[in-house]
Amino acid sequence: MEKYDYLIVGAGLFGAIFAYEANKKGKKCLVIDKRSHIGGNIYTENIDGIQVHKYGAHIFHTSNREVWEYINQFAKFNRYTNSPVARYKDELYNMPFNMNTFNKLWGVITPKEAKAKIEEEIAQANIIEPTNLEEQAISLVGKTMYEKLVKGYTEKQWGKRATELPAFIIKRLPVRFIYDNNYFKDKYQGIPIGGYTQIIQKMLEGIEVKLNTNFFDDREDFEKLADKIVFTGMIDQFYHYQFGELEYRSLKFETEKLEEENYQGNAVVNYTEYEVPYTRIIEHKHFEYDTCESKQTIITREYPDSWNRQKEPYYPINDERNSIIYEKYRELASNDMKVIFGGRLGEYKYYDMDKVIEQAIHCVKKQLK
Repeated sequence: MEKYDYLIVGAGLFGAIFAYEANKKGKKCLVIDKRSHIGGNIYTENIDGIQVHKYGAHIFHTSNREVWEYINQFAKFNRYTNSPVARYKDELYNMPFNMNTFNKLWGVITPKEAKAKIEEEIAQANIIEPTNLEEQAISLVGKTMYEKLVKGYTEKQWGKRATELPAFIIKRLPVRFIYDNNYFKDKYQGIPIGGYTQIIQKMLEGIEVKLNTNFFDDREDFEKLADKIVFTGMIDQFYHYQFGELEYRSLKFETEKLEEENYQGNAVVNYTEYEVPYTRIIEHKHFEYDTCESKQTIITREYPDSWNRQKEPYYPINDERNSIIYEKYRELASNDMKVIFGGRLGEYKYYDMDKVIEQAIHCVKKQLK
């Protein structure tokens, strides 16, 4: 059997960066992935000239110049600015909560008026010590904003009523008293022209990759193949769930091609009422609208979903119970000289893309120093 320096389980962003950097140092790597494509959750597919984000909207943003320059080695980024719109019934609101939002809600024009209105609603609620998410949110932004823009969306996300969710889930709700719809405050932001898949392709160039290959189907043989394993899957699964099963939320995607040029006028529209089963509709061409010439459009409805072992895990549930269980796995991993864990599932953290890049670069430098 051929011997490798590293077996990398998962051809997503973390695994691809590790393989790329290790390969530059002369290390022999084998990358495997159970899916039929590289790229993990940032995989994009060109469908009739439109780059479709197959696993939900991925908008790159960072304030870390090193990370920005690193990712720009592999693709040219456009100047896309994330400015989602929230739809509550037939009302449209700008996100994040800003002066445009407050003007639409209450007719206020100045920051002073907006602050007074929010403070008035918070005082009316008179919640001293919030005992659940609903009370926490109302104590932060008042009843109107909560009921129209937070309540239904959050309940769909978590699959529970807000009164059943712990208060700590919402530590703060960003409120901006300026007329600015830019969702992120980061210095650098954009979408790679031509999609994300090309980035992973360039990283993995010259490296052996096996797709449709599940590590757990032939675990014993795979473990013999390499001196070390870089594992980007679920850490609890790797250790046979011996301390219990960590919890996740899953997603379902419903993608549709439409015979019209422009469906909703924005890349992301959030649906905040509970009665609408999906949380948002993504219209993919708006991520590259200035260069996309297609006369058709493609939309994806995103549905939150409960998770079990037959479904794809997307979001870790970092509550007290799961944090205690994860800490046991983390301690086990820290004494395991054979395996390196990375990414959202390997570290059981909700990482944005820039944080995954930071972690991967740090990890591979530590390994190859």
